[in-house]
Amino acid sequence: MRTATKNKNKFVLTLMFTIIIILTLVVVVLVAALMKRPAEEIDPHEGQVYINDGFGMVWMTPLEGVDVNNISQSDIVRYDGVPKYVGEGYETLRGVDVSEHQYDIDWAAVAASGVDFAYIRLGYRGYTQGGLFEDAYFKANIEGAKSNGIKVGVYFFSQAINVQEAIEEADFVLERIEQYDIDLPVMYDWEKMEEAGADARTYQLDTAILDECAVAFCETVKKAGYEPGVYFNRYIGYYGFDLSRLNSYKFWLAVPGDFPDFYYAFDIWQYSFEETIPGIETPTDMNLMFIPKVQPSPSPSAEATPAA
Repeated sequence: MRTATKNKNKFVLTLMFTIIIILTLVVVVLVAALMKRPAEEIDPHEGQVYINDGFGMVWMTPLEGVDVNNISQSDIVRYDGVPKYVGEGYETLRGVDVSEHQYDIDWAAVAASGVDFAYIRLGYRGYTQGGLFEDAYFKANIEGAKSNGIKVGVYFFSQAINVQEAIEEADFVLERIEQYDIDLPVMYDWEKMEEAGADARTYQLDTAILDECAVAFCETVKKAGYEPGVYFNRYIGYYGFDLSRLNSYKFWLAVPGDFPDFYYAFDIWQYSFEETIPGIETPTDMNLMFIPKVQPSPSPSAEATPAA
């Protein structure tokens, strides 16, 4: 009897030990299987967009509060080498922008060629010494364009390095346009003078000041009763300005080519630096202005006729 009991206890212990070993092996197998499963891949570009910054394709985190370009590539087609907008959302106007570099212009011929508007350089700040200068052809150009029924706007080529200089530039502009009827926004055109290198007064300028200068210029113009705007190319638009600080102003985008592949929305697209048109002997910049179409308001539903 005692031997039977011992054998029974031995059997129970052996069974328990075997179960423990089996459970341990199961756990080991499950852990090994889990460890072999690939971890969920984390997308390093989550929330980013793939854009052309003018030098190549890069990932970018979009700014908050800045409208996105809603013009698709199929909205732009070329007729006789000239881009046309064929989408549904905008009316467009075709325009030139000119300076003393175009010399004497036959504005009657320009108007007859179908040009709707002209941006005229009013003046500039020197990129070495920083002096302010009126464009030698400003008066002739604005008066010639106006007298031939072309809508006009002006731009100032800035090399401001602080807020005080930007305000000075705006005042310089305001003094010279008060006698004219300006149809279009007054544009602030700050450009990096790469070709001048270390000779440029803006060389290695901290880009943080660019927003301050643009805002100072635009707000000064706005207080005088004019609509302000900012001109930029891809590089300045992506890496120079913080467009979320400037999105209350009009945007003039310089992206020469067949399509304005800029991520953010804009109002004017400068599509060429070297177009030839009647009335201007030298190659000139050409632009398309996009004017949103006014969507018709839904007609109010007829009021229900009360029962008699």
